[in-house]
Amino acid sequence: MAIQKAVLICLGLPLFLLPGAQAQNHAPAGCSPDLNPLYYNLCDRSGAWGIILEAVAGAGIVTTFVLTIFLVASLPFVQDTKKRSLLGTQVFFLLGTLGLFCLVFACVVKPDFSTCASRRFLFGVLFAICFSCLVAHVLALNFLVRKNHGPRGWVVFIVALLLSLVEVIINTEWLIITLVRAGGGEGGPPANGSASWATASPCAIANVDFVMALIYVMLLLLCAFTGAWPALCGRFKRWQKHGVFVLLTTATSIAIWVVWIVMYTYGNQQRNSPTWDDPTLAITLAANAWAFVLFYVIPEVSQVTKASPEQSYQGDLYPTRGVGYETILKEQKGQSMFVENKAFSMDEPASAKRPVSPYSGYNGQLLTSVYQPTEMTLMHKAPSEGAYDVILPRATANSQVMGSANSTLRAEDIYAAQSHQDATLPKEGKNSQVFRNPYVWD
Repeated sequence: MAIQKAVLICLGLPLFLLPGAQAQNHAPAGCSPDLNPLYYNLCDRSGAWGIILEAVAGAGIVTTFVLTIFLVASLPFVQDTKKRSLLGTQVFFLLGTLGLFCLVFACVVKPDFSTCASRRFLFGVLFAICFSCLVAHVLALNFLVRKNHGPRGWVVFIVALLLSLVEVIINTEWLIITLVRAGGGEGGPPANGSASWATASPCAIANVDFVMALIYVMLLLLCAFTGAWPALCGRFKRWQKHGVFVLLTTATSIAIWVVWIVMYTYGNQQRNSPTWDDPTLAITLAANAWAFVLFYVIPEVSQVTKASPEQSYQGDLYPTRGVGYETILKEQKGQSMFVENKAFSMDEPASAKRPVSPYSGYNGQLLTSVYQPTEMTLMHKAPSEGAYDVILPRATANSQVMGSANSTLRAEDIYAAQSHQDATLPKEGKNSQVFRNPYVWD
């Protein structure tokens, strides 16, 4: 029996000495034997949660990047100036959402000093950026829904930036304090009970301490949720739908945060499964980031290029109309025509119902005659002689001024009066003297 054991030990000794054989035995299915064990969750097919979250986060990164490019590219096409002023804050929100998707990979990868430090610091900062943008947007909506005039765009962006910088300061101080305390030997036992967490100080932070460091982020979420309710009431109804987007986003985020905090601080410890701490954080990041994209970003992007009702009303009130000869004729058609001195008038035929354009000598009619008679010729000329409708109008001293509201008396009225007077006079022969109009000068 002792001989058999010795033979087995001799045969198995080369396997333990070869690192490749050892890696081959411990590498999970789907991972390369020479891959660093830190990245096993990215390719482990036995624990598919890493691969699923990796795919979900990758799709979120692509979607958020495309939406960011689309939002920036739509800036020249935004017709409403109030919506254009909020684009800076919305782009800042998209950058925070993009960071949440990227942080999912840090939670899928196994913990070490760098991954734990990035989780502890960026988790609260990225959520603070998103919730700060929502708070700033809600603040602007409360002004817009009541006065239709809100703060300037740079003011809204500065408010969002300052609110997020508070969380940066809090996380920096908290991380420095915990590192110094862990380095001095005053840190408590690690949260998951593994020896590897005890060697890396950022990973030796209890789950309850991690949640307590996010109180300011929870306060921002609560402010955005409560501030969205007053934005649903106001005279200007078109801004209420933006308040609905914020309210739906914050309500979904509150539900996600309640679930993950309960699981992270209580559920995982009750099931004695500290290995579920990393999947809990990764699922929280991916779920909340997709809630931002679906309930806030996509609806806001779809509304950014729509015109305001004020601009639509102005387009109906002032339609595009031609400023030319036809417009002038329509304006002068219904106005009275009178002149004191009838001698200074425009000679116009009866068929020419429209005055000659003051801008051009061509009125669109075919020229059949270039003869322009004087006043004396018209008075001595009988009505049956010649075709009177071919005479072109000729402007005299009192011609119509461009753009004036009144017009001169037409020549056919004078000619009709003269014809009526000629018919009443007795005919004395061929050389009889024609009655002269005292108002017409020779």
